[in-house]
Amino acid sequence: MSKSATKIIALLLVFSCLSFLAAAQTVHEPQNNPPEWSKPYPPFRIAGNLYYVGTDDLACYLVVTPKGHILINTGLASSASMIKTSVEALGFKLQDIKILLTTQAHFDHMGAMAALKKMTGAKVMVNERDAAVMEDGGQSDYALGGAVSSYQPLKPDRLLHDGDTIVLGDSRLVMLHHPGHTKGSCSYLFDVKDKQRAYRVLIANMPTIVTQKNFSDIPAYPQVAEDFAYTLSAMKRLSFDIWLATHASQFGLHQKHKPGSGYNPAAFIDRKGYDMALPELQGQYDKKVAKPNLTPELSTK
Repeated sequence: MSKSATKIIALLLVFSCLSFLAAAQTVHEPQNNPPEWSKPYPPFRIAGNLYYVGTDDLACYLVVTPKGHILINTGLASSASMIKTSVEALGFKLQDIKILLTTQAHFDHMGAMAALKKMTGAKVMVNERDAAVMEDGGQSDYALGGAVSSYQPLKPDRLLHDGDTIVLGDSRLVMLHHPGHTKGSCSYLFDVKDKQRAYRVLIANMPTIVTQKNFSDIPAYPQVAEDFAYTLSAMKRLSFDIWLATHASQFGLHQKHKPGSGYNPAAFIDRKGYDMALPELQGQYDKKVAKPNLTPELSTK
């Protein structure tokens, strides 16, 4: 083979690799999402040093400490500026966010994560079983994955495991491994306090079913049924005062808080609501397992 032919082949290989990398970095956030996922919601203080800075339905939480702040979830890609506005409206600085967390590596909670990391320099921490999905921008997710990323890929700074503690200032958050919805779905349990009392807070990732496939037909996640069963059982045993969730609609935000209303942590003390939500999810799981060809009503959450 001539030298010129060799050079041509080499150039073709380079261009092929570049094209592959460009395709791998392409991000296409799913469209036609529920309007409440993008609709702004006035930020407010939930209890103690815990604040709501999410949209009308995509819940984002700010934990404020003297050493900087923790942001849990970031909503869609378009939510970055809204979160910045909400944080500043509460009297805090976006640049003081030191840690970024997520309850699941889906685009509706990871969309603005890369942008906010760039804006703040915060460290990104994730359940280690969602790390691979985070790094490819959702492509390898067993239910919502595809050929292109649904959010900007991101390399985590710290991998978390069940029971690990995230410490910043005087706040200590415990990550609880609650898989099923994603391989690394998780919840957070921590304490906050005000001048009246202390509150045990649970930010729960509710185990909703997002796949239309039979559990037995998911080779990328062979233990999905067992993981859902584990999570449902584990969540029933949790003890807390205040219950929140990944989506505002899951814990009844709009019934418990009206924009502009005063500080009222008691509104979120709702063990009854939590105990009513879990049996419904258990029923969906039981139906899926008992009659695998009959898919329960799927959740977009």
